Amino acid sequence: MTKQRKRHTAEFKQDAVRLVTEQGYSFAEAGRSLGINGNMVSRWHRELTTHSDTAFPGNGKLSPEQHRIRELERQVQRLEMEKAILKKATVFFAKESR
Repeated sequence: MTKQRKRHTAEFKQDAVRLVTEQGYSFAEAGRSLGINGNMVSRWHRELTTHSDTAFPGNGKLSPEQHRIRELERQVQRLEMEKAILKKATVFFAKESR
């Protein structure tokens, strides 16, 4: 039997972090009161402090950096495919000229 992952909204995560920052709870206490692991609250706090404007983007939504990385990976894949095609064409034409 597999265990389903819980999905929490950005508002829930921000409220959990507010328990620590504004109410003075420890990460473990905040986690216990919300029924989650304190490490999750700690991770959400770290993410919120480092990426305040792009924290918790949601399903399928990428940060600008992640979007750029994905575009560059696609471009690299396309260029490698073109390179392989050119190598095969070079071998083909080299055999034809003999």
